[in-house]
Amino acid sequence: MNIALWVATGLLAVVFLVAGSTKLFIPYEKLAKAPGAGWVNDFHPLFVKSLGVLELLGAIGLILPAVLGVAPMLVPVAAVGLGVIMAGAAVVEFRRHEPKHALLNLFYLALCVFVAWGRFGVESFG
Repeated sequence: MNIALWVATGLLAVVFLVAGSTKLFIPYEKLAKAPGAGWVNDFHPLFVKSLGVLELLGAIGLILPAVLGVAPMLVPVAAVGLGVIMAGAAVVEFRRHEPKHALLNLFYLALCVFVAWGRFGVESFG
């Protein structure tokens, strides 16, 4: 179980590092023109940048506390936070009639739930 949780956590960390970096470092106008990023047009540029920061912090929060052994309870907290972001993303994608993107967001949500459940319960660091 611990290995499965680490694999899921690693996958989520990579996904959110890439997604957060993209939102934070690519200019809003260029990001809005990217394939599959039409949702960006529905939000203020500051919100998109803030979302990028939160995703980067979440990715760091998934890995660093457990690796350093400092406040490892932050791992499931980060998973919950990222899960909330993914739930919101799925709602936005469903409303935009983009079911493939919504399903991908729901997959990431399921991984977040798995990590939170595992690290709060059966394989907690405490």
